[in-house]
Parts: sequence; structure tokens; C-alpha cells
Amino acid sequence: MSMTAPARPQPLARHHYRFFRSIGTRWMDNDVYGHVNNVVYYSWFDTAVNAYLIEHGALDIHAGRVIGLVVETQCYYFAPLAFPQAVEAGLRVAHVGRSSVRYEVGIFAAGAEQCAARGHFVHVYVDRDSRRPVAALPDALQRVVETLQ
Repeated sequence: MSMTAPARPQPLARHHYRFFRSIGTRWMDNDVYGHVNNVVYYSWFDTAVNAYLIEHGALDIHAGRVIGLVVETQCYYFAPLAFPQAVEAGLRVAHVGRSSVRYEVGIFAAGAEQCAARGHFVHVYVDRDSRRPVAALPDALQRVVETLQ
């Protein structure tokens, strides 16, 4: 039986994303190797998604009855970024389930056509108190994620 290796993920172009957010790098983002450390990319994912949801009225982090918990995340890196570069996070939604959403984020050097990194995370939306998945996404959240598909 012949087993072929899965194709190596490739960078995506800007047109694959529906919304962009500018993000400034900080001095502390660089690691000892002179580029942005991998953990910073995950904070950029959180920033891009949650800021979009908050700004569009789909998420109330202080008093909302429904919150999103990350249950899966992954990132592929293609090119280094470093302070003091400006970056842009491209955002799209790849899948909407009953109580979950898969967000995909591309991290671009400002103005670049191809992403330097791309990844995803899955939010499962749960009741704030019980931490049990909701029966359905709240209407406001459903409307906002549809704009990113």
C-alpha cells in the first residue's frame, strides 16, 4: 500500500480573507532569534476575532450570557515577521456549527500579498455559568459570523 504525505500547507493571498485588522508589533514580541515568537501569533488570532465580534455587537465579554471557549487551534508559519514591522490579520469563517465556529486567520506583513502565517481556532459557544454548549448560536453572533463566510 502506497501512502503519500499530506501536501504541505501553503500561504494564502489576501483575497481569501473577508476583513483585515492592523496590528502593531512590540519590542517584546521578538524572541532571541530576532523574529516574532510563535506564541504571539496566537494572541493576534484572539485579537482579530474577538475585537471583530465585540465591535460588531456579537460578543459582550463582561456581561454576555454566552462566551466562546477555544477548543482547537493551529498555525502554519511561512515567513518571519519582526518588530518594528506592522502586520495585518485577515479574518474569515470557514465553518459554522450548532454551537461552534471555525475562524481562520492569515497574518500578513503590512501590504504583503501572501500571508506570513495562517491558522485557525474553533470557538465553542457556551453558557457563561454552566459552561455547557448553547443549543444554537445567539442571533447577533450568527449574523456577524455570516459576514465573514
